[in-house]
Amino acid sequence: MSSQNTSTAENPRLGSWTARIQSAVPAQRRRPLVYGALVGFAWLYYYRPEDFINILAYIPMAKITGIFAILALLFGMLSGGKFKIPRAVQLLWLLLFQMLICIPTAIWPGGAFTTVTQKFSKAVVVGMLISMVVVTVRELRKLLWIQVSAISLVVLFSLLLHHMAVDGRLKGVQNSILANPNDLAINIAISFPIAMVFMLNAKGFKKLIWIIALILMPIAIVLTYSRSGLLAFILTLAVCVWEYGIKGKRRSLVAAVAATFVFGFAASMVSSHYRARVESIVMGNIQGSGDKGSLAARKALLKKSLYTAATHPLFGVGPGCFMLLDRGWMVAHNSYSELAAESGFSALIIFLLIMRAAFSNIRLVRKTPWYEQDPEVRLFTQALWASLAAYMLGACFASTEYNLYPYFMVGYTCAMVRITSQPLPDKPRDGKRILSRASYDRFLRPETTFTR
Repeated sequence: MSSQNTSTAENPRLGSWTARIQSAVPAQRRRPLVYGALVGFAWLYYYRPEDFINILAYIPMAKITGIFAILALLFGMLSGGKFKIPRAVQLLWLLLFQMLICIPTAIWPGGAFTTVTQKFSKAVVVGMLISMVVVTVRELRKLLWIQVSAISLVVLFSLLLHHMAVDGRLKGVQNSILANPNDLAINIAISFPIAMVFMLNAKGFKKLIWIIALILMPIAIVLTYSRSGLLAFILTLAVCVWEYGIKGKRRSLVAAVAATFVFGFAASMVSSHYRARVESIVMGNIQGSGDKGSLAARKALLKKSLYTAATHPLFGVGPGCFMLLDRGWMVAHNSYSELAAESGFSALIIFLLIMRAAFSNIRLVRKTPWYEQDPEVRLFTQALWASLAAYMLGACFASTEYNLYPYFMVGYTCAMVRITSQPLPDKPRDGKRILSRASYDRFLRPETTFTR
């Protein structure tokens, strides 16, 4: 009997089209291809070359990146081996299903369908891909570098070009969500702890570059005049001081951050306009704050979203349809209440469970030998914890449930659990850390199909 017939006898599915695809590309070569597709998707999402290269503006990059990610996911699922879907990703699929069943009852089914299929579905694919493909610290580091470097460059060029909105607030040079001052500030708060990890691990000129990026980020937050971004940044800064400085016993870092914070706070308070802006967090539309009734309007929107959720508890008014309830075309500026209003209370519960699962992933990683023995794993774990905390606070003041960046972080925590479930690399030889044969095989051999 030929080897082909023998293989077919051992595996009845070998004659199927999926088996032919699997046999056409060796398994160990197929996983790097899927990872490369994930890197390309992340790069297109964060860097958005279509905003700077005119000819790309005529190409539907959003659809292309979505198709790109879906094909990568399908290709990865065709790989051999086994893959246990993390709880956070299972909940993402459940949330997608909840949104899908809300489409028929939506006040605008077409708009709800577009929101689910062209926006949130990418979040599910992203979370699945990261948890399925990223199996080494190096691969995780590359994805995190893409995110934080893109945010840092947006901050740099926005400041250099003095890219201000009509109301005088700093906004991102991209035409994406970063063009909104509030979203820019929240993304800075999320990326700051990750940038600090790269600064701590860098040497020489690279360390100087990251220090400059860390200095520019809080300046940009001040210039966005974003109150939600300021609160999120204060929280992430406090977590960084505790994790990197106090627990990590980096006293110089604690002193530097404390001095920078005091100096920055004093400098910002010199401006009567910014001081009034900060005071308006609790005092509302006071003179010179530039609030223009936005705080009162957001309170009204919050009440409206809660009322909508209470009157449409099962399926809401449809994903992306809250802004259609009146002629104001305003989002709720609160991810939690808007999700409940648009997709029902069950969607909100699932979303909270997803974030809880992400924090649980962080706790699991902290209990592993990797966290104790690998400084880089420990720093990235602390950074993701700070980023998630900042996001949870920032989401109270912004509608972010259909954006991808929170689900990137969820995927990162799943990848961290998978990485730290592997055996630790062997001890360094000649200054280089190597992998044992068993570890090497477990990292590179495919584990990317569903268990049934």
